[in-house]
Amino acid sequence: MLLAADLLFRAAELENLQVLMVLASDGGVGKELDALTRSADALGIHPPTARVGPGEAEAALGGLVDVHVTPRGTQRERRPSGTVIAVGPVRRPGATSQDAAARLADPLAVRLALMMIPADEEADLTDEALARAGETLMDWRRRVAEWAQSPSRPVPANLADAVRVAFGDLDTVSLIALIDDLAADDGVPSGARFETFLYADRVLGLELPRDIGRLSV
Repeated sequence: MLLAADLLFRAAELENLQVLMVLASDGGVGKELDALTRSADALGIHPPTARVGPGEAEAALGGLVDVHVTPRGTQRERRPSGTVIAVGPVRRPGATSQDAAARLADPLAVRLALMMIPADEEADLTDEALARAGETLMDWRRRVAEWAQSPSRPVPANLADAVRVAFGDLDTVSLIALIDDLAADDGVPSGARFETFLYADRVLGLELPRDIGRLSV
């Protein structure tokens, strides 16, 4: 749920919109809240502007809430104002998603694994899914570091349009498939692939430029 809110936050900021994010919950105090905060930080999730109890978000914001991100199947006494985005649960067999993030060398692999599944569906963070996400992330970063050595080229118009559509729909599954195909498309100049990956990463939040300058000669 927090990841979906973070993606929405990033996509809105990319359109030069001012975004305020409030976390409303009926618990989350002490150690539980600390664990949630650490897990969110590890996954590159923006911290909320405020943390409040149920029904207190509008008072904290001083106005109506435009978008509500809630767990799928949440029952409400009244329909809230604005758009409601329902997010499916995360299941980690034998452990929690926080445990998974803590054990991985790069917790952002958990972020990528979650984004490979539609937000409204249940996400199974199996060992296989996490390993696949980790390998994909390393491959993308290696490619970005290699492409950084080529002359920069603008993002092709058709790719820019496809990426913006995916941003608007918060369709990370299609966006990930698009850039994964692009990674292997040698018909697109390296400089254009570099700029496209950096543009997509402004919402994906995977730190794709991390390995620039670290390649061995």
